[in-house]
Amino acid sequence: MTRNKRLRPSVHRSVMPSEGDTNLTSRRAQWQERTLDGATRALLARDERSFLRQSVSTPCLNAVAKAEGIWIEDLAGRRYMDFHGNNVHHIGYGHPRLKRAIAEQMDSLPFAPRRYACEPAVALAEKLAAIAPAGLSKVLFTTGGSDAVEVAVKIARAATGRFKILSFWDAFHGAGIGASALSGEMLFRSGPAAPLVAGPMHVAPFGGYRCPYGAESPGASGEACARMIDYILSRDGEVAALIAEPTRAVPYVAPPGFWRRVRETCDRHGTLLIFDEIPTGLGKTGRMFACDHDGVTPDILVMGKALGGGILPIAAVLARPGLDVAEAWAFGHYTHEKNPVTTRAALTTIEIIEQEELVANAARVGEAALARMDEMKHRLPAIGDVRGRGLVLGIELVKSRETKEPDNALAEEVLYRALDGGLSFKTTMGNVLTLTPPLIVSEAEMMRALDILEKAIGAGRSSLSSRSR
Repeated sequence: MTRNKRLRPSVHRSVMPSEGDTNLTSRRAQWQERTLDGATRALLARDERSFLRQSVSTPCLNAVAKAEGIWIEDLAGRRYMDFHGNNVHHIGYGHPRLKRAIAEQMDSLPFAPRRYACEPAVALAEKLAAIAPAGLSKVLFTTGGSDAVEVAVKIARAATGRFKILSFWDAFHGAGIGASALSGEMLFRSGPAAPLVAGPMHVAPFGGYRCPYGAESPGASGEACARMIDYILSRDGEVAALIAEPTRAVPYVAPPGFWRRVRETCDRHGTLLIFDEIPTGLGKTGRMFACDHDGVTPDILVMGKALGGGILPIAAVLARPGLDVAEAWAFGHYTHEKNPVTTRAALTTIEIIEQEELVANAARVGEAALARMDEMKHRLPAIGDVRGRGLVLGIELVKSRETKEPDNALAEEVLYRALDGGLSFKTTMGNVLTLTPPLIVSEAEMMRALDILEKAIGAGRSSLSSRSR
């Protein structure tokens, strides 16, 4: 009883909006009440009894019975274009070639103990070095992005002899206790699980529309952010690395020249630069890696999510050879580090992306989507800003364009109206409709999704206005 009393205040503490939509709201309950059938309710009840409850996860929204291409299908047969997919479904769900490769690998070599090399793991390491920014040729594999981030931090600490890591507020770098500490989202780094590990420091990020520095343009926001990074590094000589998403997940695209200036700042202060490309790597932004747009190479690059083709979990740390400093120590000695099945899946996924020219498709469809979103902004006063690159897209909803006050209620209303129309996505920071479709999406499918969104925003705004009168 004493323990429950101690926990209760922390459990009910309010949390700032983060990268995902919350799962305990009245609107979610209302949508489930009018939408879900008995079989789905029964499965969700079993799920909730079995899994520990946590925000944005358990209890679940719905139940999935099938996933194929850009589509997910629930138990009642309703199909949704999945423009979320946790950013794992770059090649679509259940790609036939990937499934064949996995099955063949399971038949020939299903596992390799850590002390042994195997062909698929070595081939994947060589392939990643070939497609990564020049000079990143040393690799470690993990089973998830959070672990990969923590391996990158270990490398940075060992290489520099320093222990602090600088990152952006509002960023997400993983759910592990170290990665959570690096993350700038209170949902993961505060509350009853805190305090976390020592060493993380945070700086306000760039963002032209809603800039924490008060800047009115993307360029001015980037300039202010770059100056602050320089200021921090000039005053604290214990910062081993800056870790950042080259394209922020909100999403915000860095203004031209920003990352080049940050690269120069890090070099001047002896601080390593780590790029977290877990959601954006392998073509999501219309280049193989988001940092390719800026022509900036980090010291360490972390990738994951889509690397396993939307079927198997695998992540990777890529570093320049000068950072091969573990020697007798172990930084990433994971049981499935060189698993032949997961590495074969990753290698095949990259081959599919290249041979089906999916990076070019992401650039082409993303450009058309941004143009359409800009048209929607002119028609719908509820849209304060549209932004993104490739297939990382965001529509920010506001109560007023003059005040830029976020309209979280409308964003949630739109989420459920869009689900009714056959489109699944997630909200970010409470009021940003974040669209991350797979790289296989066609322009026609993208326009259909935006049709659904445009209708949902208009109807949602009218509905909320009528309720408030």
